[in-house]
Amino acid sequence: MKTLATNEKKVVPIFFAADENYLPYLTVAIHSLKENASRACAYEIYVMNASMDMSATDKIKKYEEEDFRIHFIDVSAQVEMVKDALQLRDYYTGATYYRIFIAGMFPQYDKALYIDSDVVLTGDVSELFDTDLGDALVGAIPDESVQLIPQFGLYTKEVLGIDAPDYFNAGVLLMNLKAFRDSDFYGEFCALLKKYKFRVAQDQDYLNVLCAGRVKYVGLEWNKMPIGGEKALTPKLIHYNLTLKPWHYEDVLYKEFFWDTAKKTEYYDRILADLSAYTEEKKLRDKACEKGLLDLCVKEAHDENNYYKKYVKA
Repeated sequence: MKTLATNEKKVVPIFFAADENYLPYLTVAIHSLKENASRACAYEIYVMNASMDMSATDKIKKYEEEDFRIHFIDVSAQVEMVKDALQLRDYYTGATYYRIFIAGMFPQYDKALYIDSDVVLTGDVSELFDTDLGDALVGAIPDESVQLIPQFGLYTKEVLGIDAPDYFNAGVLLMNLKAFRDSDFYGEFCALLKKYKFRVAQDQDYLNVLCAGRVKYVGLEWNKMPIGGEKALTPKLIHYNLTLKPWHYEDVLYKEFFWDTAKKTEYYDRILADLSAYTEEKKLRDKACEKGLLDLCVKEAHDENNYYKKYVKA
């Protein structure tokens, strides 16, 4: 792995994707990352965004020090090239596709971590970064929600041709960037994007289809979701996936990890205000979105022209 560091420490490149509205929660994620970082490593943090107002980034940049550097990377040009083909729905934004551009934009790295912004870390991500990928394209964690919610499992099997235990969540990825470049992953992604529009999990579905058979599965502790009740493990990363946001709901599992970190940031009052301002109308909208998503899963699963039936099974 090539590095940018001037010292001999191992460099751990970590990518996030965010817009200005998500900066408070991204700050919580980065604060927790730094609190658990190893002194033996140098962390290069990249926040991928589209024309973000840089005056809004000061509260994150203050976490910088010699071995913990933070860079804001504008990917507007990359998004512009494929924007007409992107499939977006409900609470998804173009930011969910940013991870696709990492391998091409950062040839200096052979391997990197991508992490969603709605997380809190309780362990050191350099441990995850040290996972030996071999020739796998990604190191990833099976998606708990897909295994626990029947409609999701039906969708992955009938539309993608992937059994629920093998379908990974793309919110935490160890990416084999060299393998991405060697296999022209970006070219394959663009070709599939033009060929078929996945409507349920967008780029996560594309990643699962394109990486099938080349996934190194790692422990659930690195992508624990607040779903399905308590589990007999100590999470190293909690991912507040889908609508399960502690800044919107009082009863989210593992919320204490989020709030313990949030109160240490300058955004604490803002985040508390977000919780207070999340009205019943917004909660009803979430429920409608959740129902719509599950209904879409079933509809897609029974569509005779879905991806698996049309291009794989035929």
